[in-house]
Formats: sequence, structure tokens, C-alpha cells
Amino acid sequence: MQDVKEEVRARLNIEDVIGEYVQLKRAGRNFRGLSPFSAEKTPSFYVSPDKNIWHDFSSNKGGDIFTFVMELEGIDFRAALEHLARKAGIDLTLYENKGSQEIAARKKRLLLAHEMSANYYQQSLIQNKHAMEYVFNKRGLSKQIVQDFKIGYAPDSGDALVQFLTKKGFGKQELSQAGLVNRFGGDLFRGRMMVSLMDGTGNVIGFTGRIINDEPNAPKYLNTPQTLLYDKGRHVFGLSQAKESIRTNDYTVVVEGNLDVVSSHQVDVCQVVATAGTAMTEHHLKALVRLSSHIRLAFDGDKAGLAATERAISIAQNVGVELSIISMPDGAKDPDELIKKDPNLWQQAINNSMPAVDWIINQHSLREDLTTAAGKRRFTTAVLDVVRMLQDSVEQEHYLLKIAKLSDSSVEALKIKLGKNGTDEAPFKDRKAVLQSIIETDPSSYQDILLAFLLKNIQARDLLKNFDAKSFDGEDRQAIISYLAENNSEVIKETPKQLQTYDNYVKILLLIAETRFADWNDEDRYYSVAEMLRKVAATPKKIQKDILTEQLRDAEISGDDEKANEIRSTLNKLIKEIQNGKR
Repeated sequence: MQDVKEEVRARLNIEDVIGEYVQLKRAGRNFRGLSPFSAEKTPSFYVSPDKNIWHDFSSNKGGDIFTFVMELEGIDFRAALEHLARKAGIDLTLYENKGSQEIAARKKRLLLAHEMSANYYQQSLIQNKHAMEYVFNKRGLSKQIVQDFKIGYAPDSGDALVQFLTKKGFGKQELSQAGLVNRFGGDLFRGRMMVSLMDGTGNVIGFTGRIINDEPNAPKYLNTPQTLLYDKGRHVFGLSQAKESIRTNDYTVVVEGNLDVVSSHQVDVCQVVATAGTAMTEHHLKALVRLSSHIRLAFDGDKAGLAATERAISIAQNVGVELSIISMPDGAKDPDELIKKDPNLWQQAINNSMPAVDWIINQHSLREDLTTAAGKRRFTTAVLDVVRMLQDSVEQEHYLLKIAKLSDSSVEALKIKLGKNGTDEAPFKDRKAVLQSIIETDPSSYQDILLAFLLKNIQARDLLKNFDAKSFDGEDRQAIISYLAENNSEVIKETPKQLQTYDNYVKILLLIAETRFADWNDEDRYYSVAEMLRKVAATPKKIQKDILTEQLRDAEISGDDEKANEIRSTLNKLIKEIQNGKR
């Protein structure tokens, strides 16, 4: 795999690939442009052809040609490699073992079968007046939407598609592996409006079929089964069509039905995707978080929708996604129906989305009688299960106050109930989660600037004597600061052999140094390094202080005076150390 990566890198100029997405202008040895990740007005996005690296100062993102395509297209490494290999004219199968080559060859055939099927369905649509009437008049779809989603029509004869693909050289086994035939070997889709399912780069990997003539025993919707190409637990419908709008708006709307997505795009609300009728998974969220960390769910407000939202919150905490919920106005059961009524109402519903935890608390409060003890018990049990999923103690505190007000309970009582969770442990027992949340709320991007200074400034490295490298966040930063401390007289112009594992990161730091701080004098760099090193050294103590403060609060609540005095003494000493460090 490394060989093909290097071959792709050698054949493609990074400025040419990125230039297809960002308007670049020459800036000395580098190129500069407006960030594709933020709405900035002053260019802070740099590309270095010499280092084969890019860095965006506005978002602190950076990497090589592969990471750029992954970020912009919202795809994983394998998809980015395939995309760039095609651009470079490289056959990936030549770089894979026999087993991988066979799978790659099968995938290639299946992709071809699906592409031909999509074209066949579109031709069939044009040739069938009844289908045209349904698609363009009854559904009200435009020609552009039909093209964008490759919408067509599956004839209601028994094996029209099978005959077509057989003439194109496809065998029965291939058609079965593609999920295009039924158990009798005939067409799986018959008499249906066909909507193509595409991967993140726009390749057709399956279909959704909506029956045109409603029949009592026939399912309204029929989807491609699990295949080598299509995995419903990973596939996000409409992602290839929505990703540009998602980046622009900095949020994704997730709906339940594929045709809800189509209808939304029809009215130019294009940051909308669907989970193809399946439950939200971590794979879905990971695919979306590459484009934006803000996700708005348009789930039903019934019990099933409530349970689905609660599951989504748990997954979102692991992925780092901020969830909010879109509620349908009365009289509209889904986005498609609301859009037909008034497209402005759909956009208004999106704008009025509510943070997921608030929405869940509100839903449970409407379902229980909060004037009774039993209602309060059921309400607090349900909502505290959700609050317990939250990894940030401040966020937990916020919702505890809200729940206390709604249930007319004390925060202390709720904390005891929150902390029990079937055990006798104290509230906020997950100290690792608390620690992680504190780190996340204190961005460490300044450490990158510090390392960039130190790579170019030898004089400032004497400040690294007796400095604990573990104070830095991340293995890559720790490795680099350790190397600089040991090699305090070496000017770094390219990645040293000992740091080849972190080659891309070192190149990003060098790019930061030469594009942003090259004109700084040695004295300015020296004092900036000293200030940032103090900040790095103080961070672990501040984290420890927050944890001790929380432990002290727990001890006071539980009435353990001896433990509280012990923690208070340790905390006072730590506070003095932090204050002395600032002088």
C-alpha cells in the first residue's frame, strides 16, 4: 500500500489537485488561497509543493494530498486513494496481492453493472409515459434532480434488466452478487421508480425502488440487499450530492427516508442526507463528521424516534458530534410532506432545531405527570440515563439544573441518583471522561505554533532543559519536543530520520514556521516560546485542579469532612504552585 501511495504522490502535483477545489495564488515558494473549511476573507490556506503538504491556519488542519481529499470529499483513506489513483492513471490492482486483486476485480465488475443498470433505468423512464407522469407530475421532480440522483424506472416485466445485462456480458452469479435479481433469477425491481444509491464519490452501488402502482401485498419501498458494494450500516444516502452544501452551512440534516432527501434537494435545501431506513450507526456519524461536527436529526417524535435519538446521543459522544433535533410541525409526518405543503416551513423547522438532550428532556416531561412522585421518578430515571452519557461535567451540570427545575427536585438529590447507576459510587464517577472533556475544551493548537518556533529557533531550545515532554498533547508532539531537547543545536530543514514516523506533521510545522513566522526576530520568538512553554507546563496542573475541585464538591455533598479537608489541603498547595508559575 505504501508503494502505491508514493506512486500516486509522484504522479500528481499537490497544487494541481488542491487547485481544483481552492483558487491558489503563488506566494514565494508556496501557494496561498482562501480556506475551504471556513468562510474567511483573508487567505490563510497554504500549499507547499516542495514538502508535498498543505496547512489551513483558520481551522488548524493540514496534511498531504490524501488527507485533503478525505477532508473535502468526506471519504475514508481507501476511497481517497482510489479517487487519486484514477486521476493519476494508476491501476491499484497491480499493487495488491492475489486475494485483494480478485476482490478489486469483482468490485469493478459490480460497479459497472450498477452504472449500466442506472443508465438502463433512466432510459426506461423516458420510454414510459406512466412512469414519466409519476416522476415529473405526481412527485413534482425536476429534470436536474432526476439527473443528480440518477432516477429512473424499472419495467414491470419479469427480466428486462437481466436480459439487458446478460447481453452486456454479465453472468447470473455476477447479477446475484450485485443484488439486482430475485431468488428466481428475475429482476429484483419491477414497476418501480428507481433512485440510485451512491457512495461518497458518486459511484452507483445500489438502488431504492418506490412502487408506482400501490399494490396491497407489495412493499412500498424496496432496497438493494447487502452486497460487496452496499452496506446499509455504513451507507449515507445523498452524501455525494450534499457534501458541498454541508461544508458551506456547517451542519448536516439527517432524515429517515431517501425520498425526503430528494424532495429537500428539489427545493435547494441540499445539506440533507438519510441513513437509508436503518438505525444511526457510528459509521454513519464518522462519515458525516469529516464534513461538519454539527448534525440535526429529523426523526419521528414517537417512542421509536425517542429511543433512536437516545442511541444517537451515545454514539455522538464517542465520535465528537453535536446533535440537535428537528421537530415536524403539526400536520406533517415527514419532510417530504412538509415540503409539498410549504418549502419555507421545512427550512424554518431546520432553523428551529433543539439540542438533542433538551429535546429528550422535553419529550419525557410531556409523557409524565410531574406533579406526582411516581411521575418524577420515571422522568428523572429516563433523562438521567441520557445525562449520564455526556462526557463533559459542565454540560452535565447544565442539564441537572434544568431537570431539577422541571421535577421540583434538588440538584444534590439528582447527583446522587445520577452517580448510583446501580452502584454506590459517587456522582460524576467517570474521571477519565471528565479529564478528556477538560482537554477538549482547552485547544492545544498553540503547541503546534510552539514546535514550529523551536524547529527554526536554536536559541530558544535552552528553555527545554528539564522540561517534561509528556506535558505536550499527543505522541507526535512529545516525540518532536524530545528530539529538539536532545538536538538543541541542529537547524531543522527537513524531517530527521528519527522523526520519519511523523513526517507529515513535521512538514506541517515547517510550513507554519516559514509562512507565518519567518519575519519574526529571534528575541520575539524566544519570549513567545517561553510564554507558551509556561502554558504547556501549567495545563496538567490546571486539569488536576479541576478534578480536585470536583472531588472536593463530592466529599462535601456526601458529608465526608475528613476527606474534604485532605482534598482542600492538596488543592490549596496546587493553586499556589499554579500562581507561582504565572509570575
